[in-house]
Amino acid sequence: MAKIRREDIDLWAYERDASARGIRVIAGIDEAGRGPLAGPVVAAAVILPLECDADGIFDSKQLTSRKRDAAFDKIHATALAVGVGIVEEAEIDRVNILRATHMAMRAALAGLGTAVDLCLVDGYAVRDILSPQIGIIGGDAKSASIAAASIIAKVTRDRIMLIYDEAFPQYGFAKHKGYPTEEHMRMLSIHGACEIHRRSFGPVRDRLPQLPLTGIIHEERE
Repeated sequence: MAKIRREDIDLWAYERDASARGIRVIAGIDEAGRGPLAGPVVAAAVILPLECDADGIFDSKQLTSRKRDAAFDKIHATALAVGVGIVEEAEIDRVNILRATHMAMRAALAGLGTAVDLCLVDGYAVRDILSPQIGIIGGDAKSASIAAASIIAKVTRDRIMLIYDEAFPQYGFAKHKGYPTEEHMRMLSIHGACEIHRRSFGPVRDRLPQLPLTGIIHEERE
C-alpha cells in the first residue's frame, strides 16, 4: 500500500466541515503504545485554532524523531489546549489494553480543562466520552487535530521509555520503546520480565513461569 503523503491530504476537511455546522471547540484524540510489551499507554487530546499553520504536523509514524520533537514544540506553542493521559502497565494488566487505552483517552480529554463540542478520534469511538465524537480510521493522516494528538502522545511516551531505559538498560528500551522487536524478545528471553513489562501480554506471560524476574512485577489487583 502506498504511503499517504502530507501534500495529498486536506488535513482540515473534518474540522472545516464541523465548523460549517456551527461546531466550535474541536479536539483531536490519539494514543501511542497499544502494541508494546512494556511501559504505559499514552493518549493525547489537542485543540488547535482552525486552519492554523500545520506545516510539519502529520501522522507521527511517518515523521522522524527530530521532526516529531520539532512538531511537539510547535503544537504546544500553537494549540489552544493540550491534554495527556497515561495509564501504567499494572492497570493495563488489570483491565486489558483496550480499556486502558480508553481510560488514557478520557484522561487526556479531561486534561484539556475546557468543554469540547466534538472529538475527532483516531480509529473507533471511545466508550464513556460524553462529548459527540467521530471515529476516523487512519485519522492521524487525515485530520490536523488528530495528527497533533498523535505527535504529543508519541513523543511523550518515547520520553518516558528513555527514562525507563536508564533504569533497565539491559532491554534496550531507548531503541525499541518496548515494542516486540527481535532484540527486545532476545533480551526478554535472557533477563526475564522487569517491573514495566506487561505481564498479561503473551510474549511476556509465556516467559514468566520458567524464567527469573528482573525487578518487581506489579501484582494484579481485584
